[in-house]
Amino acid sequence: MSSPHYKTIAESNNFIVLDKYTKYLELNEVLGSYQTEAALEREFIQDLVNQGYENLTNLTSLQAMLANVRIQLQALNDMQFTDSEWARFVEEYLDRPSDNTIDKTRKLHENYIYDFVFDDGHIQNIYLVDKINVARNKVQVISQFEQKGTHSNRYDVTVLVNGLPLVQIELKKRGVAIREAFNQVHRYSKESFNSENSLFKYLQVFVISNGTDSRYFANTVKRDKNSFDFTMNWAKADNSLIKDLKDFTITFFQKHTLLNILLTYSVFDTSDTLLIMRPYQIAATERMLWKIESSYNAKKWSDTESGGYIWHTTGSGKTLTSFKAARLATNLDFIDKVFFVVDRKDLDFQTMKEYQRFSPDSVNGSDSTAGLKRNIEKVDNKIIVTTIQKLNNLMKTESDLAIYQKQVVFIFDEAHRSQFGEAQKNLNKKFKKFYQFGFTGTPIFPENALGAETTASVFGRELHSYVITDAIRDEKVLKFKVDYNNVRPQFKGIETEVDEKKLTAAENTKALLHPARIKEVSQYILNNYRIKTHRNQARNSGFNAMFAVSSVVAAKCYYEELMKLQNDIEKPLKIATIFSFAANEEQSAIGEIPDENFEPSAMDSTAKEFLTKAINDYNTLFKTSFGVESKEFQNYYRDLAKRVKSKEVDLIIVVGMFLTGFDAPTLNTLFVDKNLRYHGLMQAFSRTNRIYDATKTFGNIITFRDLEKATVDAITLFGDKNTKNVVLEKSYKEYLEGFTDIASGEARRGFIDVVKELNEKFPSPDAIETEKDKKDFSKLFGEYLRVENILQNYDEFNNLKALQTINIEDVEALEAFKEANFITDEELAMMQEIKLLPERTIQDYRSTYNDIRDWLRREKNGAASEESTIDWDDVVFEIDLLKSQEINLDYILELIFEHKKKNKDKATLIEEVRRIIRASIGNRAKESLVVDFINETDLEAIQDKANIIDSFFKYAQDKQKVEATELIVDENLNEEATKRYITASLKREFASENGTELNAILPKMSPLNPQYLKKKQSVFLKIAVFVEKFKGVGGQL
Repeated sequence: MSSPHYKTIAESNNFIVLDKYTKYLELNEVLGSYQTEAALEREFIQDLVNQGYENLTNLTSLQAMLANVRIQLQALNDMQFTDSEWARFVEEYLDRPSDNTIDKTRKLHENYIYDFVFDDGHIQNIYLVDKINVARNKVQVISQFEQKGTHSNRYDVTVLVNGLPLVQIELKKRGVAIREAFNQVHRYSKESFNSENSLFKYLQVFVISNGTDSRYFANTVKRDKNSFDFTMNWAKADNSLIKDLKDFTITFFQKHTLLNILLTYSVFDTSDTLLIMRPYQIAATERMLWKIESSYNAKKWSDTESGGYIWHTTGSGKTLTSFKAARLATNLDFIDKVFFVVDRKDLDFQTMKEYQRFSPDSVNGSDSTAGLKRNIEKVDNKIIVTTIQKLNNLMKTESDLAIYQKQVVFIFDEAHRSQFGEAQKNLNKKFKKFYQFGFTGTPIFPENALGAETTASVFGRELHSYVITDAIRDEKVLKFKVDYNNVRPQFKGIETEVDEKKLTAAENTKALLHPARIKEVSQYILNNYRIKTHRNQARNSGFNAMFAVSSVVAAKCYYEELMKLQNDIEKPLKIATIFSFAANEEQSAIGEIPDENFEPSAMDSTAKEFLTKAINDYNTLFKTSFGVESKEFQNYYRDLAKRVKSKEVDLIIVVGMFLTGFDAPTLNTLFVDKNLRYHGLMQAFSRTNRIYDATKTFGNIITFRDLEKATVDAITLFGDKNTKNVVLEKSYKEYLEGFTDIASGEARRGFIDVVKELNEKFPSPDAIETEKDKKDFSKLFGEYLRVENILQNYDEFNNLKALQTINIEDVEALEAFKEANFITDEELAMMQEIKLLPERTIQDYRSTYNDIRDWLRREKNGAASEESTIDWDDVVFEIDLLKSQEINLDYILELIFEHKKKNKDKATLIEEVRRIIRASIGNRAKESLVVDFINETDLEAIQDKANIIDSFFKYAQDKQKVEATELIVDENLNEEATKRYITASLKREFASENGTELNAILPKMSPLNPQYLKKKQSVFLKIAVFVEKFKGVGGQL
């Protein structure tokens, strides 16, 4: 690399995310004939072989796989094992019986070198993979690995690296819905993936393809990371997607690329989650490393030519990219230190743990520079993670450090924060040979700069961009749905005022803080909170919300009013607030949110008193003991962040803190009573648009000020003039009546048409009998669930639902309804024309939808599938949406109590309960349990709701004991082992065939006995049914 005739352009050919790539179809004629899955697989394997993969056709058992690993590791490490040494190596390291997926992944990422003691006593490092020179790792491909108990029509291919299965490819024929392909992989990867072969626990990446759409995703069991939303297409450097299997094979599966993705561009974090980087993250990292090397070779450092910035939109995983780049920069020989600089506020507990692994003492919220200085002096520690505040203090207090003369890289995560200007000046003065890079979601351009500095003038040119429109197209962040309609009629004048100076005056004269306005806004939030956060079903799922206000005074008014209004509510919202002292610093960009530090003691006494009271309320609520002194306040900050992420806090009121850099996927709603602009607006809105699952379709923004122009301006600045069509959600009218999607060009039907068709085609769910009807109904009802899930977020739709409960003849009730919801007579007339499905019909439809899904899973696995001529491949069952409407058990029991009060007879009650339970995925298995409970319990003796819940759980626990004992006796099982196995299965909520636990419970019998597998299967199925029925009931067996 050190040759003086260094040509930058030649180097760039080594990027794995390509700048240029011509698609296969543009170069080749392709026959348009139908291709079976088997043909697709043959062609795929042949393409891999042409790319230098070795195809092993006879490798079909664990023994053969292990023998191959031995050959590959011997070649990689240039040595030979004797048979006894190999057996020992496998037993004590490679495939320890107790290993789970996480242990195997840790081996690949952290412990891939093993000190093995040979029989003659000498020790050698045995490498599983070579991470320095990745080309030395051998890639092979196998297909149709023999598995017990799975069906023969599965088309899957496995890529081996040094003999270990690291990539699993699942191929479906063209036309299969890609989401359905994902659900299938997901179903069998969850636990039983190749359960007979423990080496498959080394799997890192899954690839699914239906020929026209190909995606990859990490093998992780973290529930929040394995929904379809986390799958990714490959792409070029300009973010254009590579989807077709042919193109995906040529690019992603190119040997050099695949090995780098597996060994370089993946992260195994402190919470044991495996993350595989996305193409734009890799592209940015590669271009940064190339920039450092080419600048070093050209002897250009310490100016904007030697660095650059990366513009990756908020929420697209910037921190992962910047930290990975920092780690990889430490591998460059000529670099002495890499400084990874974060803002103190971004250090929540999780990231802190992550950084401390690499940089002890220099990552914490304090301003002391002692730990930082110690870390700089350490020889073995090339990476230094620190806060901008600490770095600045160090440069101010230390005039002469050895590091100032050395080759250093600076990487700023969020390149526009407070103190940034000052730190820049000091850095340019002190450091003599540096390369600096900035990551930002919202760059400072001349249009939104307040001073002379822009992101480009500080860092240099843009090295890679991935803007909000890219992220929305890839479904990596969500759109925003902004309600500008909450400008209250009597305060319209001030709420639509945009002039900052007039506004400050208005705030001071208390007009915006007028008690009537505070009360009205608070009441709106309480009335609509459950609807906006999808908690209006009787269930615990759904999301939480944030409320951004303009000042500490406003936070106090709203906090007190909300608390007061909730006084008599049975289940009040858990509300918390956080703010601190914000120094009056010069801002570098319009709309930047002033930086609040961790020293609340600098605030005036009323603000401090209020904060103390709010923290005390929090302490009472969560049994904690935080305070306003700086150390305690930092701990409060972290604890609050954790509880917002886990949805223990329902609503958090903020002024500045948490509006930038705070990441909570469970947050879906932001209420705004604050004038946000450009940078601050995008940052604040982006708190709500992290992907989560299918029920979260966009970030909900409800503004109590007129922010329409500000929103469009911000979105145009950080995108282009067409961006608002992509970033902002469609209107209520469009979802009701239908529209054409700009991005994909497809026509989307409106809610009205879907309901009309459901009523016409399937007036009675019981009459859906033929397979064709089942399929048509599944597609149509899936469409209904999707559009209804989106409409739930619109006030107009909820008003429409509320109108159904009002008697149209009752003039007084109608007037009250109109006044409460600001509805005119014309709007009311239009609302009355829209037909909704009755609640009862929806329940019947859901129940039928569940039945069809169960029927399909049984049929397709059974023999009947061969006779069927109907292709179900394009039907996607909306599981997440069904679950989001789940009704929990407590609700069903409370319903029984209500009905008992109305003295209904048991037969009617049972029919009602059966209908509700069948409409719910999670509780279907409990139908017989609840019905038996009603039949065998004297409901009259039960006094209140809490009692009915207690008696049910006691009943269910007794029943669980009896049935477990019966199962053990009937099947002649080992009692102790069975109870252990069932208890473990109940705890994780499903039974698993994995491991040896299941074998241990069976009656003594030789595994070679032909009856053995049959017995094992039937026992497993009985236990699986038992677990479905009793999970969540508690109690001992």
